[in-house]
Amino acid sequence: GGLKQAVFRFKPFSRKQKQVLTWWLPESGVSDADGIIADGAIRSGKTVCMALAFVQWSMTTFDGQNFGMCGKTVGSFRRNVLSVLKQMLPSRGYQLSDRRSENLLVISRKGVENYYYIFGGKDEGSQDLVQGITLAGVLLDEVVLMPRSFVEQATGRCSVAGSKFWVNCNPEGPEPWFKKEWIDKLEEKNMRYLHFTQEDNLSLAEEVKARYRAMYTGIFYRRYVLGEWCMAEGLVYDFFDKQFHVVQDPPTDGTWYISVDYGTLNPFSAGLWCVAGGRAVRVAEYYYSGREKKAQMTDEDYYTKLEELAGDRVIHNVVVDPSAASFIACIRQHGRFPVRKARNDVLP
Repeated sequence: GGLKQAVFRFKPFSRKQKQVLTWWLPESGVSDADGIIADGAIRSGKTVCMALAFVQWSMTTFDGQNFGMCGKTVGSFRRNVLSVLKQMLPSRGYQLSDRRSENLLVISRKGVENYYYIFGGKDEGSQDLVQGITLAGVLLDEVVLMPRSFVEQATGRCSVAGSKFWVNCNPEGPEPWFKKEWIDKLEEKNMRYLHFTQEDNLSLAEEVKARYRAMYTGIFYRRYVLGEWCMAEGLVYDFFDKQFHVVQDPPTDGTWYISVDYGTLNPFSAGLWCVAGGRAVRVAEYYYSGREKKAQMTDEDYYTKLEELAGDRVIHNVVVDPSAASFIACIRQHGRFPVRKARNDVLP
C-alpha cells in the first residue's frame, strides 16, 4: 500500500492519461461526446486514471446523484479499482464512506455528495439490481469480460441529462461483440477513444516493461504488450505472428509437397508447400467442407483438385492423413504423385 501511494505521489501522468482525466472539460473540445473508451495493453495505466477521472467528473458535474461502478465481479472491482481509489482520493480532498453490505460508496467533497453503486457483470443478480436504478453515469472496467446484456442494461440506465459512459478493456480477440458494436462504431455511439500501450504508464519501470516483453511472443505479445485486438482462442500455434510467419513473395523454386487432411463431411484441406533454405512455405491451398456445402465429394473429385493444386510442378510427396486409406489408394492408382502416410503424433 505504501509503495503504491509513493508511486501515485511522485510519478506524473502521461499524455494519454491526462487526456482521460480532462476530455470531459469544456475547454478540451470533445466534451460533447457521450463517453470515453480506453483499450490497450495490460499494465498501461488506463484503469487507474479512468477511475480517478470518473470520480472527478461526476463530483464536479453532479450532486446527489447515483452512479454505477462495474467490474467483472464485485470482488475484482474492489481489488483492481476501488483499492486504488481509496488511496488516491483522500489526498485530493474527497471523503469516502464504503458501505460494503450495500456495495455502495458515498463520496463527498466541499458540500457535494454522490452515491456510487458497485456491480459485478457476472455476479448473480447484478443485472436485476441495475434494472431498478437511474444513473447519471457508469464506469465499466474490463468490459469485454461482461455479458452484452449486462453492459446494455447498465448503459441504458444512464437517463440523467449529461450522463456519460466510461469504459476500459484489454483486447480479447478481433470478434468480441464490444469491439464490433462500440469501438468500430465510435461516431455512431458518439464516443471518444484512446488506445494505450505500456509506454503510456510512466509508473511502470523499464525493467518491468522489459520483463513483459520477454514473457510473451506472437499473438500474446501483440495482445498484452501492444494492446492489439487479435484472436488467440482456438489457435493450434499460439506463437503465430502475421508479421513474421506470412510472406509477401512466396518462393517459386524448391522441393514441392502437398499435405492433405481428409474428410468427407468434415473439412478436406490440401496445402501446396515449397521447402527451400530450411523453411516451408504454404504457397496455395484447397479447402472444402461437405457439411457446410451440404454436398459430399468423392475421392476422384478430391484427386482432381489435387491435380489442379499441383499444376505442372513436380511433387516430391503427397502426405496424407493415415486414416484416409481409400484416398491414398486413389492417388496411388493414378500413379502421378508419390504418396506417404502422415505421422499423426502431436509433437513431431
